Amino acid sequence: MATRPSILAMRPARIQSAIARSVRSDLPERILGGGGAGSANGPGVSVGASTNGPGVGIGASIATSIGTGTNANNTTIFYRSISSSLNDGLKKPQRLPTNSLSRRSFSLSPTLIPTLNESMDDEYGDLTSEGYTFTYPGDFRLESGEIIPKAKLRYMTYGTLNKERDNVLVVCHALTGNASLHSWWGDLLGPGQAFDTSKYFVVSANILGSCYGSTGPASSIGSSHADIGDDTAIGDITTSKASGRVYGMDFPDVSVQDTVRLQMHMLQDELNVNSVKCVIGGSFGGMQAVEFAAQGGSIGSPFAVDDSSGNAVPFIRSVVPIGCGAAHTAWQIAISEVQRQAIYADPKWNRGNPSWDDPPLAGLSVARQIGMVSYRTAKGYEDKFGRVMRREVTTPYGAKAPWEVKSYLEYQGFKFQSRFDPITYVKLTEQMDSHDVGRNRGGKRNALTCVKIPALVLGIDSDLLYPLHEQEELAGLFPSGELKVIKSDAGHDGFLLEQEQVAQYISDFLAAHD
Repeated sequence: MATRPSILAMRPARIQSAIARSVRSDLPERILGGGGAGSANGPGVSVGASTNGPGVGIGASIATSIGTGTNANNTTIFYRSISSSLNDGLKKPQRLPTNSLSRRSFSLSPTLIPTLNESMDDEYGDLTSEGYTFTYPGDFRLESGEIIPKAKLRYMTYGTLNKERDNVLVVCHALTGNASLHSWWGDLLGPGQAFDTSKYFVVSANILGSCYGSTGPASSIGSSHADIGDDTAIGDITTSKASGRVYGMDFPDVSVQDTVRLQMHMLQDELNVNSVKCVIGGSFGGMQAVEFAAQGGSIGSPFAVDDSSGNAVPFIRSVVPIGCGAAHTAWQIAISEVQRQAIYADPKWNRGNPSWDDPPLAGLSVARQIGMVSYRTAKGYEDKFGRVMRREVTTPYGAKAPWEVKSYLEYQGFKFQSRFDPITYVKLTEQMDSHDVGRNRGGKRNALTCVKIPALVLGIDSDLLYPLHEQEELAGLFPSGELKVIKSDAGHDGFLLEQEQVAQYISDFLAAHD
């Protein structure tokens, strides 16, 4: 008898995305929102008038509705939804349930379940699989030559597309993020903010291979759906295409180039965008921004478009990569590999044959803890934790020492199990390692020489994972590149946590290139 996977609440919305071109033209006039930090705990922007709180209903019969929600820091954001007869029959985007792991009984010893400890600011709010779904028509061929039939991307939009269909901002998420921009860069989103929804049409898509609605390891092989159906046998996730089961470890190797190319098709074929004003992203999102520049930032690109005079112009008009370089270095690959090895060392990894019902969560937890250390700095940890204990003990050292920092890391690892799965984590870190803008383009410099569009490269002065010298190099590779530095003790996560600085740099850049 088929069983339902316990790693993820993989029930993404069955959203109609293959819409006729004339109908699809109204898509940008509809706003997608989400509960953000409010979610079930309070008012938020609920898509399709779900049960998560008051908000904007999509595809409603009323002409225009205004709703409010809260971003990750409880700042009110206003969302506008315009509906017409064109979308009356469109299925509504849904807010997906949280990961079923948060409601299951863990096999961990109670002593290993950490006490709530969020001493450091959390970089993400409430992450779900909400949104619309773009389905690539036919077989999507990867850089490796492998094929994903009807590859899907889950995406969100905020704001209204203008008549010229060129007021578009694309915002790319990092390794474990999703399409819900309001959940992780909420303070930058809304009227008058850096991602000004009264001025721009903002698009954010979930990475190909992720577990937030896009096709990934938990998707059914050969299915047109991006999730696992109730009739899917999933006891052993090593599957073949003939079995009709899920991909699991057989999910093909996806590169950053693949992810960006699929997003380009989504923008041009699904949303009918004529050009993109700017692509912005940090960390893995920054790598995507660099790749967007390489694929769409020149007139020689297959995605180039014609202006009103019939002259070829770049589809991507500017980029803002943050906290990344032109290629993933040996240092970054090594840190990714140590995290993967933590998962492999869990006996439940079963030599690459893990079970969906009893996955290697202990290994995933350790991998996340390694990541959380690499994202921050020695000063940040010392300032927050020092040598503080959670309680008084007779012997303040040794195996039983209740270090505050230990509790924090255990909690982060434990919490991560409720929203991610080990196979997806392995596959996405491998995709991140694929980042090399110069691959098959004659090297980094040659790849970006013809990209004349403005590029603002942001680096974090305390970033240990992606050191500032990499952003200095990247800015120099863009013919029209410039470098700005974010001042922070937060390390790599400064791109998410120093939202005021990031917002100012982005706002100034967008205004300078209007």
